[in-house]
Amino acid sequence: MTRIAVLGTGAQGAGIGADLVRAGLDVTFIEQWPAHVEAMRERGIEVRMPDGPEVTAVTAYHLCQVAELREPFDIVFVLVKAYDTRWACELIRPLLHDRSVVVGLQNGMSLDDMADVVGPGRTIGAVIEMASNMFEPGIVTRQTRRADSWFAVGAYDDAARDREPAVQAALSHAGTVDIAADIRSSKWMKLVANAGELVPSAILDVALYDAVRMPGVHEFMIECGKEAARAAIADGCRLVPIFGLTAEQVTGPDQYAADLLGEVLDKYSLPDTRTTVLHDWMKGRHSEYREVNGLVVDVLTRAGQPAPYNTHVIEVAQRIEAGELTRGPHNLELLLAVPAPV
Repeated sequence: MTRIAVLGTGAQGAGIGADLVRAGLDVTFIEQWPAHVEAMRERGIEVRMPDGPEVTAVTAYHLCQVAELREPFDIVFVLVKAYDTRWACELIRPLLHDRSVVVGLQNGMSLDDMADVVGPGRTIGAVIEMASNMFEPGIVTRQTRRADSWFAVGAYDDAARDREPAVQAALSHAGTVDIAADIRSSKWMKLVANAGELVPSAILDVALYDAVRMPGVHEFMIECGKEAARAAIADGCRLVPIFGLTAEQVTGPDQYAADLLGEVLDKYSLPDTRTTVLHDWMKGRHSEYREVNGLVVDVLTRAGQPAPYNTHVIEVAQRIEAGELTRGPHNLELLLAVPAPV
């Protein structure tokens, strides 16, 4: 039987891992929150689905116990924060064999860090669209049903192309899985949506639906997405369909940015859905704004193009993480006050 590890079993990782376990797969959970590991060992993982709770017995290890493991894994799903990718891949690398693959179900462009550590031939990029949260050890609230969850997977290069179907088959127990011919472009498209939604709503400390109803915020989010779409093109990628959109729905960068945000709001968000950045800030953690909005700014800067909206998002996020600002609706005027590009 294929041996699978889920490295990072927070809200998304634990929910996905539970689906795979319930399907009869051999799955090992590896997690850095000690209380969460102990809760899963004692009670299993409780996933509160839209249709009711599911409790699943799982095998869970602390990070520090990885050094005690000996049998290699065939597939490793990585769901740590994007900025933790490199060390997480170094941690799991001794437990890979030549045909193992590591799948990055994360925000940002973490597939490059993965490929650098485990090798391009063992790297599978992925895009994920589902909503979950976790504030108590051992308990996940998953807001997206399996039938409504969507993933795309794709090999970093041709060396891992033949292992895409195995990854697709395993992950299909958690939702619909497409194989992407150009996973880098697909990941950029997810970043286009993330650039607009993740940090601005967290700055305002409200659910995504509430944020887009505040005057000027929806338009602000779209502008962030437009810059991200231009950055994708500047980075040598194409605009490609994700989230179940068709090729006919792929238009120019500006309209497509608005359409992608619309898909997130219409299909993958509930009225109380908070973004992952807001979850991080609520828990006192560092967020992924550098890996999302920061990448947009870096790419457009190298291309000699302005990125005033994403630059502004970064500056406000930095002030919040430094303790100079508190998150909340009182930041609305500040958020919308984007300086003109110099």
